[in-house]
Amino acid sequence: MHTTLQHWNLNGAGLRASFLNWGARLARLDVETALGWRTVTLGFPTLDGFLTDPAHMGAIAGRYANRIGHGQFSLDGHRYTLPVSDRGNCLHGGAVGFGRLFWHGERDGEDLVLRHTSPDGDQGFPGTLEATVRYRLADGALVIDYTATTDAPTVLNLTNHAYFNLSGAPDILGHVLTIHADAFTPSEPSGLPTGEIRPVAGTVFDFRTPTAIGARIGADDEQLRLGQGYDHNYVLGTAPFAAPILSAELAASDLTMQVWTTEPAVQLYTGNHLAKAGFARHQAVCLETQHFPDSPNQPGFPSTVLRPGQVFRSTTRYRFGP
Repeated sequence: MHTTLQHWNLNGAGLRASFLNWGARLARLDVETALGWRTVTLGFPTLDGFLTDPAHMGAIAGRYANRIGHGQFSLDGHRYTLPVSDRGNCLHGGAVGFGRLFWHGERDGEDLVLRHTSPDGDQGFPGTLEATVRYRLADGALVIDYTATTDAPTVLNLTNHAYFNLSGAPDILGHVLTIHADAFTPSEPSGLPTGEIRPVAGTVFDFRTPTAIGARIGADDEQLRLGQGYDHNYVLGTAPFAAPILSAELAASDLTMQVWTTEPAVQLYTGNHLAKAGFARHQAVCLETQHFPDSPNQPGFPSTVLRPGQVFRSTTRYRFGP
């Protein structure tokens, strides 16, 4: 296992990217535009800055991305206790989740492959989990392929926590967003989902038609007040999809980004607490493709259980264009 910081660069048609073994993270993504190369992800000026990053910037979040309520869940009659790391809940896998560990990385042709073995009992999760993340640049897109296996029943939710700003403006409130989702999961004050699946129609959460992120972010809405902006899970459909589906589109000035995924949800997070990482509030936006938060405690949500003999597979594609 590597315990020192390593980095790799990938280049593709109109794209170039830098990655770290710390958290298997995307450290930087540049897109070629008519005006030259533009950095579209938030990051730190030095690689060492990522080592103390409190915002999971570009990292792989796991074993369970997003929240598990009160740091507890039951599986096959066994009760498991996890470390709480955010307002009484287990967030992004606990105090030492996947984004705060060194992964083993190596080039595979034009791709970068990073692997991590999470032992049985790691942060309280059952089963030894073998996780692999493959990054590749193809056809104007950054593609992330996730696979995982386990030797005992467990729960799993993986995502990449990149922060995007397509224009380089001081904030992303003017970015135009489309999310192809008819419903979202409202949250309790701690950020935990209530268990309800609520239609977006007639609410400030309706991004089914292109809408500026800042158009309604200051509205008098209880959910926006609780999250201090958007920090909500949007329901795309029922996993697994046969192929990646278009889940969201982000546009700013002369650049657009399409997000395709096999996951059943996407978390919209408008960088409400970026000041903790030394950036400005709303300086960037996350579109985290994922399963629902707290699914192990919510029987009405799609299951995140992974069992021996099964292979977890997931793909997300970020495609850029004018």
